[in-house]
Amino acid sequence: MNLICGVDEAGRGPIAGPVYAAAVILDPAKRINGLADSKVLTAERREVLAGRIKERAIAWAVAYASVDEIDRINILRASHLAMKRAIVRTRVIPDHVFIDGVPVPALGERCTAVIDGDA
Repeated sequence: MNLICGVDEAGRGPIAGPVYAAAVILDPAKRINGLADSKVLTAERREVLAGRIKERAIAWAVAYASVDEIDRINILRASHLAMKRAIVRTRVIPDHVFIDGVPVPALGERCTAVIDGDA
């Protein structure tokens, strides 16, 4: 089975606070209907889908980069750091990673950046 990991971040836009990233490896045999960009879902629907993801995913993890790290390395690199940490925390090595946004150089060739990939 090809293990595909999807990664997105939250918190890159706000003026203060840490930046978070989530990494998820979905199980193709356990489809989850209704997945979409969280910004277009109601809070109630997000909660339902979050539960389904946690129940049915092969692996998932959330990680962050701190305000101090953002100040030290800049918000883009801190976002990439949070993404890399989230992937590592899944404790599963994916065959390929799809990132919502711009390329993450630290992930190399096994990573594809997709603008608006969260949609």
